[in-house]
Formats: sequence, structure tokens, C-alpha cells
Amino acid sequence: MNKTIYIEGMSCEHCVKRVEKALNNLKGVSAKVSLADKKAEVTLKNDVPDELLKQTIEDIGYEVVSIK
Repeated sequence: MNKTIYIEGMSCEHCVKRVEKALNNLKGVSAKVSLADKKAEVTLKNDVPDELLKQTIEDIGYEVVSIK
């Protein structure tokens, strides 16, 4: 399953790496973050609730606008 997470608050490549690391640390999640597009493309190997994805990003200081 693939999801796109739209994120506000990222301003540099360091931000991108922080978000990628946080998401990739979740079991069954593989993420690639784009600063230019302000989004994360996420591939899920198991069922990961949207709320967990959102909380993981918000816990490190960024805002999740939407998950599609």
C-alpha cells in the first residue's frame, strides 16, 4: 500500500532526513521525502494507521496537512 503525506514546516535537507528517519524507523514503513513537493511518499508493508504516521511526524516538530 502506498500513501502520500503532505507536510508543512520542512525548510532544508536536514528536515527531510529527520522526517525520513522517523518514518523509516516504523516497522514496515519505507519513506522518501521531497522538500520541493512538501510531501513524503510512503510504502507500507503492513497496516500502519494514519494516526501513527501523523503522530510520528508531529512528534519531531512538523505539521501533517493530509494523508492520501
